[in-house]
Amino acid sequence: MNEMISGVGEPVVTDATKGGGSNAARIAEVKAWLAAQFDAAGKEVPDFEYTPRSIAHLYNLATVSQAKTQAANIVANDFRQKAAEYRSQAARIREILENVGLAQESLPSNVVASTQVLANVANLLNIRDTELSRWEEKQNGSSFLVAMGDISLRKTGVDEKRAKVHKESKTLLEYTRKAIARLTYLKRTLAQLEDDVAPCDAQMENWKTNLGVMASKERQYMQQYNNYKALLNRVGYTPEINHGVLVEMAEHRKDLEKKTKPILDTLRSYQDLPPDKALAALAIEDKKRQYAAAEKYLEDVLQSALATSD
Repeated sequence: MNEMISGVGEPVVTDATKGGGSNAARIAEVKAWLAAQFDAAGKEVPDFEYTPRSIAHLYNLATVSQAKTQAANIVANDFRQKAAEYRSQAARIREILENVGLAQESLPSNVVASTQVLANVANLLNIRDTELSRWEEKQNGSSFLVAMGDISLRKTGVDEKRAKVHKESKTLLEYTRKAIARLTYLKRTLAQLEDDVAPCDAQMENWKTNLGVMASKERQYMQQYNNYKALLNRVGYTPEINHGVLVEMAEHRKDLEKKTKPILDTLRSYQDLPPDKALAALAIEDKKRQYAAAEKYLEDVLQSALATSD
């Protein structure tokens, strides 16, 4: 069982913490450090249980805190000493300036303002002295002239970059203007195309209807072509019967009509004769022979014309 130690700010101590003098010394140091920290904050040390792990952790925190506090005190004392030296030097410089008639109260307001601006610039540039030698300037880089030259070089570089960025921005602005003009043209073209959609759709429908009619006509013409082709095959048409052959046959037909015209005239003259059965029969037989002879002659002429074309 753990033994409770009564009292405000007194933590609980376990049996494991009573093993030796070293643990007791650490506990005493931890207690003193906790009391100092909480007293500084105006609070009381809370009750908690001491264990070897918590003692070790708190002891390490106390050691680190004391080391940092000691280092902070050293730095603070150094700053205080430097501040005293700076105040002393400032008093000496103020006395010198007053002796030569350059006290701050006797200077014009614009001179004071300019001096203040110069001091601010020096602080901004981390300049400690304006009369350093060249070697010190190279080592420290804290001369006012060197710093101003460096600022001028930086300003020149910034101006060059600004000019380059300005040139690039002008180029980008020109590209943007061209892109806007192109976009406007495309929008106008799109609107025109959208306006042309309805007439084009109507025209497409008309073409579609005409295409259907033409397809129907094509089927009709193909059917007529096949019918005419079958008819030509049926009547004995061959590719050898060309235009030239037909022209020759037409000329022969004209010649035959010329030759048969007298016969037809003779036949017409027979119509004026009185009817006689025997004479009529003889005349008919004679005309039949003449007609048969004419047909035979016509066939011979056609055969000879076909043979000549072959």
